[in-house]
Amino acid sequence: MTGGTFGPAAAAPMPTTPITDHCPYRVGTPPPVDESEVVAPGSPTPTPLPVPATSVGGEQLAHCGVVADPIAGPIPPALTSAGWLVADLDSGAVLAAKDPHGRYRPASTIKVLLALVVLDELDLDAVITPTVAEWSTEGDSCGMGPGGHYSNRDLLTGLLVVSGNDCANALARQLGGVEETLAKMNAKAQALGALDTRAASPSGLDAPGMSSSPYDLAVILREAMTDTTFQSIVALESYRFPGYPKRPDVPGDKDHPAYLMQTSNHLLLEGYPGMIGGKTGYTDDARKTYVGVTERDGRRILVVEMFGLTVGTNSYWDQTKALFDYGFRTPANVEIGTLTTPVADSAATGTRTSTPTTTPTASPRTVTATGPDHPAGWSVRILIGLVAALVAVLLALLAIRLFAKR
Repeated sequence: MTGGTFGPAAAAPMPTTPITDHCPYRVGTPPPVDESEVVAPGSPTPTPLPVPATSVGGEQLAHCGVVADPIAGPIPPALTSAGWLVADLDSGAVLAAKDPHGRYRPASTIKVLLALVVLDELDLDAVITPTVAEWSTEGDSCGMGPGGHYSNRDLLTGLLVVSGNDCANALARQLGGVEETLAKMNAKAQALGALDTRAASPSGLDAPGMSSSPYDLAVILREAMTDTTFQSIVALESYRFPGYPKRPDVPGDKDHPAYLMQTSNHLLLEGYPGMIGGKTGYTDDARKTYVGVTERDGRRILVVEMFGLTVGTNSYWDQTKALFDYGFRTPANVEIGTLTTPVADSAATGTRTSTPTTTPTASPRTVTATGPDHPAGWSVRILIGLVAALVAVLLALLAIRLFAKR
């Protein structure tokens, strides 16, 4: 099952900080816990996406543990997400990350990618009537009903505000059907350089081959945040969604009036300082996922979390706040990588704009696997060993030279 909300807390606690230094999800996602990804008889099993020869966004982002600059101070403790990323939205500088290219299921955060395709192709003022399959879709729902009439703006808003799977499927029908929509979503991801991403369902419901990464979701959200319509929708705390007429085949049924839907983004509802907007996600296989942007003093910080949990009193929302706060206290000159965005065709993207792709030079201060909860990665250990060996050799040569002079 899935939804845009964070779902129930896990019954059995997992380690507070998952260790990913050994790159367990470099190629594929964590093992599923249910049968949502079982391939239908006669259908091919999706092969893992190719792993790029060079790390997209910079060489430091190839590490699978924590990558951070000590100048920013300690990483927030007890983060339960296996993968996360903090970036400056406007400059594209990645400030810190954990397993940034690790492959995880995005759940409903993939709806941001669907929204980009919708904004490119559909008339938001066009009105549709949903099919039975659409208004009865599994999981979180906008609340469409038989005989209702909804504009694409209603559907896009329901998609992003309450994570409606019914709205996702109604939009997909207008984009040419599910398979055509997935093709368009994956083409968009490729165009943005989101090479860890494969959409396998428009809504984010788990399906064979579904994949994304903290880095990719950050790139996708950054692109979406350049669209003024997207910005205005994710900033909504509530939206009055149209109702539908009574069903004549249901005895005693009455008209279903419009209702006031509320955002699933709890930080927006609670008035977290500077919260601009975001998108939640949850499935049994994906666990909790989140993408969001906050602004303070003219600086906008983007946060992504994937494969996380609330454990006891360690609220996932508190972990999200801690990552935002970390981003804001990070000096502006810190950069461990870059959210690369290919040059876009301005005529095709309307209000959206893009910046050229860049590959940053690693900061000499940058280290991986920082903090007591994150043991050093093997690459760092090997480097330390090589440096120690070199020092030992130099000291031995110096001793021999001094002895010879005697």
